[in-house]
Order: sequence, then C-alpha cells, then structure tokens
Amino acid sequence: MARYTGPKFKLSRRLGISLSGTGKELKRPFPPGQHGPGQRKKVSGYGVQLMEKQKLRHMYGLNEKQFANLFEKASKMAGITGENFMILLESRLDNLVYRLGFANSRAGARQLVSHGHVTVNGKKVDVASYLVQTGDVIGLRERSRSLSSVKEAIANRNFLPNYLEFNDAAVEGKFARIPERSELPQEIDEKQIVEFYSR
Repeated sequence: MARYTGPKFKLSRRLGISLSGTGKELKRPFPPGQHGPGQRKKVSGYGVQLMEKQKLRHMYGLNEKQFANLFEKASKMAGITGENFMILLESRLDNLVYRLGFANSRAGARQLVSHGHVTVNGKKVDVASYLVQTGDVIGLRERSRSLSSVKEAIANRNFLPNYLEFNDAAVEGKFARIPERSELPQEIDEKQIVEFYSR
C-alpha cells in the first residue's frame, strides 16, 4: 500500500488526534463530512482496535507493510510487545531527526534523511527506517547545516525529550537511552494494536 497523500486535516479529525503536532486540525472536534457533528455510531471491538492501529500508523507516517513488519519484529523481542513496538517506532531515524528539531514534521524529517542530509556516527544514512541504537549520534552533513528549513526548525523547537541530548555547537544529537512508555504518545492504547494483530 502506498503512503497516504490525502488531506491531513480530515484524517486528523477522523482519528481524533493531531497528526501535525500543532493541534490546529482539531479546532472542530468532530469527524469531517456532512454528518460529522452528529455521528453517534457504536464502534465494535474490532473498530476500536483498527482505529488505534491507524492512529499510530499515520502518526509515524508508515505504510501498512512497514508497520506490520515492525510489529512482527517487536513481537519477537523479550518484554512487553506493545511497549517494544512503540520504542521501535520511536527509534526510527526519521522520527529522531524530527524529535531533535531538524525538521518541523516527520514528513520533513523523512525528506531530509532520504535526500542524504543526515549522518549517524559521522556516516551518511539515507534510509528513513534505519533503527538508531542507544549511544548513536545523529547529525547533519556540514553543507546541510546552512539549509534555511533546518535553521528555522531548530529555532522553533520548543521541546526535547529526556532520552535525547543535543549539542548546539556541533548541531548534533545523541540517542542517550531507550525511552520509557510514559515518554511516548499517551493518546495511543498499544494494547488494542496488539489485540488487532493477535486475531
């Protein structure tokens, strides 16, 4: 399945979360469409599970195959499958580039990575799905640090997760430790996603 390229605001309203992180999409807190405000449909158990999966998938911008493959990898790891899955998603290079503030969105971060602007431990990595390990240092190629979009994104960054460290002088960040569940998106019920894939 190809990546979603439709209207993001409509999708955010349908899922009930802000996919941009700004919250602008949810000024009208009801689903899109003519019958949006009055919808009171009872959602089945499967419907709830599917909604949680779609929320998380669109939040991180993955297609169905990537998402399912990463879940399968999480299910083979020791520990709680749902938490492992969330940690793997958070450890993707495109997500950490976004978290460090090199881009204003995950889509922008993915583009930075795929265009060869990002380095991991000093080596260029252009695979957005690359799983970063703890202790890895994420930076930008020297010529890429002067990009206006990068400078603007860093200037507008208002939050840096505790599991990341940022060196302003070197314009690089370190994946210091594995994030705890409490530091990951709270609007997601990963148990429902585990149930969805366990059917």
